[in-house]
Amino acid sequence: MQKGTHLLVTGGAGFIGSHYVRMLLRSVDAEVRAVTVLDKLTYAGNRANLADLADDDRLRFRRGDICDRATLDALLPGVDTVVHFAAESHVDRSIEDSDAFLRTNVLGTQNLLDASIRHHVRTFVHISTDEVYGSIEHGSWDESHPVRPNSPYSASKASSDLLALACHRTHGLDVRVTRCSNNYGPMQHPEKVIPHFTTRLLDGLPVPLYGDGANVRDWLHVEDHCRGIDLVRRAGRPGEVYNLGGGKELSNHQLTRRLLDATGRTWSSVERVADRKGHDLRYSVDWSKARDELGYRPLHDFDTQLAATVDWYRDNPGWWRPLGSGLPPRTHRSGAPTGTVN
Repeated sequence: MQKGTHLLVTGGAGFIGSHYVRMLLRSVDAEVRAVTVLDKLTYAGNRANLADLADDDRLRFRRGDICDRATLDALLPGVDTVVHFAAESHVDRSIEDSDAFLRTNVLGTQNLLDASIRHHVRTFVHISTDEVYGSIEHGSWDESHPVRPNSPYSASKASSDLLALACHRTHGLDVRVTRCSNNYGPMQHPEKVIPHFTTRLLDGLPVPLYGDGANVRDWLHVEDHCRGIDLVRRAGRPGEVYNLGGGKELSNHQLTRRLLDATGRTWSSVERVADRKGHDLRYSVDWSKARDELGYRPLHDFDTQLAATVDWYRDNPGWWRPLGSGLPPRTHRSGAPTGTVN
């Protein structure tokens, strides 16, 4: 038997997935024997996100769809652990057309779970979002809070969470679920609020802000998120859910102010747009379970890392300009934070 862990990372060419793969392969820990990335390379998947790892012989890449049984049956033999990022993750897109969200997030996840059972995968880490809880006016959700999603996107993610947990209870598969708050950092697709606002402001273009900008989100640096995921992979308990938060709550108005300052723009660059349908007012997760059980805590200072993120987009226009906004033609290019997975 070969020593070390062979991981299959779905959606590993996306924003969070590629950061996670990089963290695995750059770790001094020799535990990781191989990482296979499976990514459909939709608009949000980008091989360039893994370009700096091309010379690592532990990395294998396969373009493919988690909905395709034959692809999974070809890749899963010999895999010890699945870390499942692959998802459609943009709220505005899900409001425009929910079909892809149901296919990938629900049917694709079930297909991956079934294949993991067939091929005797040891551990299945399912990456989810705080949006499954719905909206909370005061306080923070812990993991016992029932899911009450309010968008097609979050409903599809809540469904996949329940399928994964049901698979643990029914089949005994070691499933562990993480639910994170809004991620930020380099190489995030410009459909999401921070890169969307940043790239438009750098180009001297106006940015749209939903309603009065009072909606509140908690912000988590992508590297802190990846460390939290790996703590869950290594030491989490089977059948459990772990919230991973950043501890930095900001309203959209406050976030916009910071991005204007970072790019040297003024409020004249902000256009108010009609609020999104069913727009959740506030997300906030209690991550004390991950702290107490696993030693999780975010290490990155938000203001320092937001400035570094803006600098990354300023210095790398060749990465983001070919991507455009990534938004559907009929969708307002909103400043509201949207789904954080992939």
